[in-house]
Amino acid sequence: MRAILQKRSLRFVFAANVVSMLGSGMNSAAVAWTILQRTHSEMALGTFAALQTIPAMVMLPFTGVMIDREDRRRLVMWLDAGRAVVIIAVTVLAFLHRVQVWQLYLMNTLVAAGFWMFWPTITALIQELTPEGEFVHSNTFLLAGVQGGWLMAGALVGFVYEHIGLSGVLLIDVCTYIISFSCYFAVRQGRHVVPRAVELRHDLEAAETAIGRFVREMREGLVFLRQHPSVVFLGTSWALFLGAMTTGVVVTAPLSDQAFHAGATGYGWLNGGWGVGAFLSVLYVPALMARVGARSSIAISMLLLTLSMALVPFSPRLTLAVILYGLMGSARGVSGVAMNTSLMEQVPPQFMGRVQNTFYFFGTFLQVTLGLSVGWIASRISLAAGFGMIAAVYAIAFGSACWPIKAQKAAAAVAD
Repeated sequence: MRAILQKRSLRFVFAANVVSMLGSGMNSAAVAWTILQRTHSEMALGTFAALQTIPAMVMLPFTGVMIDREDRRRLVMWLDAGRAVVIIAVTVLAFLHRVQVWQLYLMNTLVAAGFWMFWPTITALIQELTPEGEFVHSNTFLLAGVQGGWLMAGALVGFVYEHIGLSGVLLIDVCTYIISFSCYFAVRQGRHVVPRAVELRHDLEAAETAIGRFVREMREGLVFLRQHPSVVFLGTSWALFLGAMTTGVVVTAPLSDQAFHAGATGYGWLNGGWGVGAFLSVLYVPALMARVGARSSIAISMLLLTLSMALVPFSPRLTLAVILYGLMGSARGVSGVAMNTSLMEQVPPQFMGRVQNTFYFFGTFLQVTLGLSVGWIASRISLAAGFGMIAAVYAIAFGSACWPIKAQKAAAAVAD
């Protein structure tokens, strides 16, 4: 762990993520609450969750090659700058009291498109910067930064939204992007690209067209996955987890508003509970992974998410719901570190962008269908049924995480 903190570049990356996640978390929570208050519809929140994925699904099949080919630090900086420009435009409209719901949809669709490219890029960058054998600690620090930001964001929005409004929250988000951009700028100087294995003779590679090279590099990523089924099982759990987690926004705000009548403050407590649980998980996740292994840690966390998500709509009090959200946040922390670490250990750096984006693509596709379905079920049937549908996805992720464990044990038994 000391080796991680001694690297100046990683310190700047972790600091940038704390600040960036603070702004992004406040933005997401404030926009979701604004949409609910203006429409009073869970279906509108389902649309909000689904629309965030459309540009991402178009981009993800192609951006993996870009992440593996270009300087990852510069990509992150461009993504921060682009998202800041989009949010500034809507911030001005919000200050003028002219912002409309469709504009909030559009802003978060564009920002989410940047996020879906940002996260695999930052994961690949951290893999590139982390000393060999320190991936667990590196991902733990990354999660601490991300969840520390979300923790503060979840609490702040609930308590300051009624005082500064949507415009104030968006302005804070813009400022965090400026700080984050500055941190990434300080990571290192010059252009740096991960060395690639030489797989074709130089004369043949030089003769390739740009499209031919692109197609070949995409095919290489798919071949790698076909040859590594354990990575496929891991990615399946990751995609299911992403789809379920990002759909949580559809039911969290209505839970506070309809079940507990606690308004924005209750919404802040629920988000804060999730953030506290996720942040505290960094204190024990390295020990848990050392004791039971990464795959079992993922399975345990998916089971906890399944049970907590199914039980939370039946909570008689807001306090119990906040505790359950804390448990879910803790499970999210464990799964995030375990999944990222497993990917970094099993996937070579030159394939990381393409492999991650394959699973992010399926995760975003699930978010589209799940967001609309959960919104419809929550508004037409019951809020508890919406929670139950998300819990069912976590349960499938639990099964995917358990499958390789059983297969490994069976293979070991045969070998004996």
